[in-house]
Amino acid sequence: MTPVLEGLRVLDFSRLLPGPYCSWLLADQGAEVIRVENPRELAKQAKVFGWDKLDETGRARQRARDMLARGKRSVQLDIGSEAGRAALLKLAASCDVVIEDYRPGVLAGLGLGYEDMAQVNPALVYTSLTLCGQTGPLRDKPGHDPVALALSGVLSRTGEDPEAPGLPGVPSADVTTGAHAAFATLAAVMAARTTGQGRHVDVAMTDCAMTLVANIVSRYETPAEAPPRGTRRADLGLWRCADGAWLCTTDMEPRYWVKFCEVMGHPEFIPAQLDPARRPEIRATLAEAFAQEPRAHWLALFEEAGTQFAPVNDVTEALAEPHLRARGMVVEVDAPGGGLTQLGPPVRLGGEPAPSPAVLPGTDTQAILADLGLAPAEIAALTGGGENGEDRTQRSGT
Repeated sequence: MTPVLEGLRVLDFSRLLPGPYCSWLLADQGAEVIRVENPRELAKQAKVFGWDKLDETGRARQRARDMLARGKRSVQLDIGSEAGRAALLKLAASCDVVIEDYRPGVLAGLGLGYEDMAQVNPALVYTSLTLCGQTGPLRDKPGHDPVALALSGVLSRTGEDPEAPGLPGVPSADVTTGAHAAFATLAAVMAARTTGQGRHVDVAMTDCAMTLVANIVSRYETPAEAPPRGTRRADLGLWRCADGAWLCTTDMEPRYWVKFCEVMGHPEFIPAQLDPARRPEIRATLAEAFAQEPRAHWLALFEEAGTQFAPVNDVTEALAEPHLRARGMVVEVDAPGGGLTQLGPPVRLGGEPAPSPAVLPGTDTQAILADLGLAPAEIAALTGGGENGEDRTQRSGT
């Protein structure tokens, strides 16, 4: 079966999690994604993280671990040089999509903004991922995932402590932004193929993060009516078992709550499911019961009863979970120095290409530039340093 995005060509300038996550979703469904990697930024990263001290095999393995670079080609160019700009505009003319995550106006200042690229490719979809978007009073605000969660109201709902918000522990704004960007990009590609007209797709982390409070906004007349953060229902929870392992239950539908209470030996709790006054008593009783037996006991009991439950896996346990492996969500990828365990595509469309490890930066530079018709001497000049040793992306305020 043919990969669903085969034939889609993407030029990817992104560097932080949301952008590479977006292009990873596209690459794993067969799109040709070409990463644009700035040698100056690569050198800074290598120094900060110690990669410059690795040998060739170590560098290749470190790169292969970068799951979000998997299945992508790599061209290494100084985007701040005039020659680099000219080559990238020529490359953009052959692409369907550009993805970038610089602060608003940075690439435009280098002559690589949407208007610049639309002149050479009117059907181009140009997707920009930023903290606060291309418009609005906070357009130029810097920040990362927690800032987006804070501005969007998500952190006010996160954590168990009613007196203080808590960070989620996973980059939820980054990931949801990348997923929304992939959806928006493909929607714009569909429109471009119908009309011949591309567009600038504006994706803000704050906007995407705010979708995480959709249930609060849609369920209550005003958000103030929502239960306070940390409110613990009786019919769902995390429970510590006798062996110290944790279990999650979510028996919120009445028929499941009935089964759960019967299995736990407390049918008297059935009519009190939604009674706030009984919650402390019910939860204390359940917590004491769970602490009497190891997790395996409860897993077997709930499996037989058909209630809603799951072990609270750590990441190592999740990677070993037979169901997730059977679904292809956990894959093994060949890499220098031995195979690597990575995440597979999170959706099943059929025809997904076999995952291939990320290549070293610049691996495809020669081939891609040659395909553009550049002469060997021009390619050699492009793969050297930037003009006057200046990194114009930093000057422009990324």
